[in-house]
Amino acid sequence: MTAGVAVQREVSLRKRMPLRHFRQLHGPEARNLFHRAPEPFGDDYTDRELLAVALGATLYAPATRPDLASTISKRAERGVCSMVIDLEDAVADHEVEFAKRQTVETLNLLASNGDSNPLLFVRVRDADTITEIAEQLGAGASVLTGFVFPKFDSTTGPKYLNALSAAVQLLDRPIYGMPVLESAGLVHRQTRDQELNRIAELLAEHRERVLAVRVGATDMCSTFGIRRDRDLTIYDVRVVADVIADIVNYLGRADGTGFVITGPVWEYFADHERMFRPLLRTAPFEESDAVPFRQYLVSRDLDGLLREITLDRANGIQGKTVIHPSHVAAVHALSVVTHEEYSDALDILQVDVGGVAASGYRNKMNEMRPHRSWARQTLLRARVFGVANKGVSFVDLLTALVTV
Repeated sequence: MTAGVAVQREVSLRKRMPLRHFRQLHGPEARNLFHRAPEPFGDDYTDRELLAVALGATLYAPATRPDLASTISKRAERGVCSMVIDLEDAVADHEVEFAKRQTVETLNLLASNGDSNPLLFVRVRDADTITEIAEQLGAGASVLTGFVFPKFDSTTGPKYLNALSAAVQLLDRPIYGMPVLESAGLVHRQTRDQELNRIAELLAEHRERVLAVRVGATDMCSTFGIRRDRDLTIYDVRVVADVIADIVNYLGRADGTGFVITGPVWEYFADHERMFRPLLRTAPFEESDAVPFRQYLVSRDLDGLLREITLDRANGIQGKTVIHPSHVAAVHALSVVTHEEYSDALDILQVDVGGVAASGYRNKMNEMRPHRSWARQTLLRARVFGVANKGVSFVDLLTALVTV
């Protein structure tokens, strides 16, 4: 590293600005939607647990995109808070070297513009690229949040994590890794438990540098020659759903040994002739006088995405990989904590003597000890995504985000 690069890094580190979800909503509109506004995050990158929850919809962009820096800035203005510059599947083999150069140039440029950039990650092809990028970065070191490790398993994992440790030392600041679990050894039933055991042990050794675990469902489907239809969620593809369940079982536990696990990509964003009925009920849209908006969502296949996000949450998964900007609003709208969830979480954490009590909404029982982990996670999500006002639904939030 040259002296000039070192000076660039030192200066740029002073410019880091916090992020905030829904910052594109202003004034009366935001006050009408939120009981508790989202908090800023990411000003020092040291609160790993908060950053992991705050990822939300992580948008991928090919490193070869000619307008990469301006695209990232535009997406940030539209509410994207985490992005991945992709050097792997999105880049043809003959363009890899150009993609690496553009990645470094883009990060350096974004560091100099003074804007609030998203949390930025680079998905590498191999561990050596981590060192290569880290050594070449100048001012861009200050806007790099970490690296994404594709096809992470017990064989490739040690080299990825060792390269990450070296990058942390070189850049002299927190840098995180996000392994993508998608390899055949993990998918195959005969080897899955052994592989997950080894991965769990490996990640535990590097816990402070692992931000979140990502699920690569597309590669998992490829193992069986499957490409799921847009009428189905990933949970309808049983061989992949079983893998996801085991990943959560091993790596998503709420006892302090687990990690935030993010949802797999929804691959579609164009309309098509449907075989099955839409997955969105009409009633919530009628209540918000938004029936035409429901038709828009169905026409863009976003009803399937909304269903899958809901199933992600029900299965212990937070956030989601996305490949199209239109998907970001859906992920974030469904990440906002409802007023009812917030009320329940506060009640549960108010006492530590066990017992059962009726919810403040008088529609369920809160069990004070079994529900404590859920309540803690809910309040953490409330910090970064906010709490909706009483009576505000995901329809209201999604409408506001799409029309802003």
